[in-house]
Amino acid sequence: MTLLEVKGFRREDFAALHPGGVLGRKLLLRVADVMLTQDLPTLTPDRPMRECVMLLAEKRGTVAVVEQGDRATLAGVVTAGDLTRLMERTDKFLDIPVGDVMTRTPKATTSDELASAAVSLMERYGIMALPVLDGDRKIVGIVHLHDLMKAGAV
Repeated sequence: MTLLEVKGFRREDFAALHPGGVLGRKLLLRVADVMLTQDLPTLTPDRPMRECVMLLAEKRGTVAVVEQGDRATLAGVVTAGDLTRLMERTDKFLDIPVGDVMTRTPKATTSDELASAAVSLMERYGIMALPVLDGDRKIVGIVHLHDLMKAGAV
């Protein structure tokens, strides 16, 4: 170990030499390597929860809510948990606008973030999926905890 320290050999150097190992995956795997980028579940805040319920069922429990007139800027998210809590409060939830239910300050990540950092954020806040944003808060993907685990980010 002393020789490695003297030579300046870092964890990242080890990861580059052994990218298939556990340490290599944790230090090299990025959100971009795992995120979904096609057919993303998005709605605008004015859409009824009826549409959101369908997307939640079809798209693994998280729907990104995007700004009106700008189909890419994140305004919030609705999760299966949000739907469950809404259903506990009222039977007449299908016509409620998505904007009244969404979390307005959702946790998010970027495509260049380490996958292990995304997992850590999800574990800390009990989140199953994160929207992936670019520098302008435009949604470029969504990453699911299950996919991160499958890819070895944990």
